[in-house]
Amino acid sequence: MSTTTTAELLDPNSAAYKKARRQFYKATKNRPTVDQDWTPFRAAEKRFKARFPPPDLSQVLDLAQLDESRQQELAQGVWQGSTSPFEYKRLSGSSNACVIPAIPGAQASPCLVILPSFLKPAQQREVVRWSLEKQARDPNPTNLDIHYHLPKDGLWNSYIRHKSAGEELTVQPKAIDADVVELPSSGPRQLIENTPLSPENYHDLAATPKPPPAPSASVQPTPISALLYKLRWANIGWYYHWGTKQYDFSHGRGEIDSQVRSICKSAVEAVDWNEVYDGSEDVEWDQGDPEWKSWGETYDPDAGIVNFYQTKDTLMAHVDRSEVCSTSPLVSISLGNAAVFLIGGKTRDTDPVPILLRSGDVVIMSGSCRRAYHGVPRILEGTLPEHLRNASNDGDWAPFAEYLETTRINVNVRQVFPKGFTVADL
Repeated sequence: MSTTTTAELLDPNSAAYKKARRQFYKATKNRPTVDQDWTPFRAAEKRFKARFPPPDLSQVLDLAQLDESRQQELAQGVWQGSTSPFEYKRLSGSSNACVIPAIPGAQASPCLVILPSFLKPAQQREVVRWSLEKQARDPNPTNLDIHYHLPKDGLWNSYIRHKSAGEELTVQPKAIDADVVELPSSGPRQLIENTPLSPENYHDLAATPKPPPAPSASVQPTPISALLYKLRWANIGWYYHWGTKQYDFSHGRGEIDSQVRSICKSAVEAVDWNEVYDGSEDVEWDQGDPEWKSWGETYDPDAGIVNFYQTKDTLMAHVDRSEVCSTSPLVSISLGNAAVFLIGGKTRDTDPVPILLRSGDVVIMSGSCRRAYHGVPRILEGTLPEHLRNASNDGDWAPFAEYLETTRINVNVRQVFPKGFTVADL
């Protein structure tokens, strides 16, 4: 049975491209091409999300093209962007960091920092292992805990154990023995606009009821090998309540893995923030004074999410505003397949700029950038680098490589409260 490659779908002269074009025209001949109600951000999401025609990456920043050591990765992955689609500045130091100082039409300078290839191949493997073996398991909530009776040792560990024994475990849904279940709903999902957390409203928002969601009545018993690919997120540190988009502090503060904490702190310390922010007058810092000057001492990550994307998944435009430390660094680590990342302004009416993030890249959002809409409209299939695909140098890496073929893992960590905070401080 033949399979269509990404390279074939990107070649207008190939039979696969022509077949996809015929199927596209047939499926969309009565569909309007542009919704007049789309915001510029939504239009960009639609453009990159489209399966046909394949998205044009000529205006997507792709810093990997400046790195000679990544040329094999670029050639194998086919998808390539540009080195100069819009303004950015290279920062001094050994991290090859870049900053995007401004976005046309945005009300404030975003100062998004990118550290390409910040994690070396061995570190990438270590963080992938941590994400699946140690983080996506009890006591850390995942999207699947709501609906399934998951194994106590975690989905991945149980999958490997049964796979090694030549067995297949069927995971049972919670709806079978639940008193209350969630019935299927019709219509589009309702977006939640949460109130930004601040010292002034902390007590009110902390007291807001955050009931656990009911398990879905439509979920069926599922083989663990299939359920693994339905994993979408695992919580880090403070418990995040998705129903209200606020933290539920009644669960207490979870631990941040020392390795992940070290990577995040190293990323923040690798940036010369004086080059990024010196002379900036339009940032309203949480503490009044330019806090970037003391991040070496005050940056202390205490919450986050591990996101597990499959190649057809997206992350819609949103703003993270559930932290008291709303201008402190949010560190985002990319692993596995590459993705298109969009960053805009304070509303969806700003046309976003696109950035191609590859495995090992780190992004830091801070200052006014924390209030900018951002999202991931496309995971680029077939872009898994060789060092994550090849199991020859690591005896038990084969199942990780198989899983990563269609997966992007994103570890993003942020700071909810100032270092040394206690509730009595508010």
